[in-house]
Amino acid sequence: MTPARPRLNAGWLLVLPLLALVVALFLGPIVNILWLSVTDPEPGLGNYAALFTSDSLGKILWTTLRICVICTVISVILGYSIAYAMVHAAESDRKRMLSLLLVSFWISVLVRTFSWLMLLGRNGLVNNGLEAIGVISQPIAFMRNELGVLIGMVHYMVPYAVLPILASMQAMDGRVVSASRSLGATGAQTFWRVYLPLTRPGVVAAALLVFIINLGFYVVPAVLGGGKVLMVAEYISVQVLITLRWGTAAMLAALLLFGVLALLFLMSRFMKLSTVFGGART
Repeated sequence: MTPARPRLNAGWLLVLPLLALVVALFLGPIVNILWLSVTDPEPGLGNYAALFTSDSLGKILWTTLRICVICTVISVILGYSIAYAMVHAAESDRKRMLSLLLVSFWISVLVRTFSWLMLLGRNGLVNNGLEAIGVISQPIAFMRNELGVLIGMVHYMVPYAVLPILASMQAMDGRVVSASRSLGATGAQTFWRVYLPLTRPGVVAAALLVFIINLGFYVVPAVLGGGKVLMVAEYISVQVLITLRWGTAAMLAALLLFGVLALLFLMSRFMKLSTVFGGART
């Protein structure tokens, strides 16, 4: 008697065409980019070797990493403070705060960036306000430098930092904190020795998530940096649209891809990726 052949689940018959479409439209271009990075303008690893020989590429990579690290640190600190306030707020207040946090995801990054242009320009609301109260005598250069880029990026990144930290705080057993206080620890000791270590996975996940998104930032550096703060994403655009150096652009895109995948793998070691966006923790 021949064994029964396994039957394909009917659900897969509906999923497979869409899966094939995703593979063709998503993985196909990625493979093409990887191929261009080692074949244009000539076969070999010349594009990758330029990372170690080109001063301009080194400067752009260093600028990108520096801005990403600074933005990540500030965003995580602010995100931790907001998440801490949300966890310890009343239930009704927590829901309102979470609603406001989620609303921020619906506002286009382009709209936010141009809003900062209006606020931080030489004749913007911030400079005019500071001059009116006598704090400054001449406008502060908030734009076309790293300061403006950092302000815009931190504003956009803080909600992304809040979510994984909030998930980590909500998953923590509050009885541990109560036990620490009952054993004589002060509030500061309880926070630094108990609360912060228990929420460290959320902090690490938030830092990695923010850093990953920062690596591919294009709109904020391009608009608020005014061409004076060149990061990798904007440089890729220049190589594709202006200088037509497709191999260099593909090499940098591949570098970002592998960097993001490595960071996502690292983040998965600290927290389920679904919890970063409010998914189930079980």
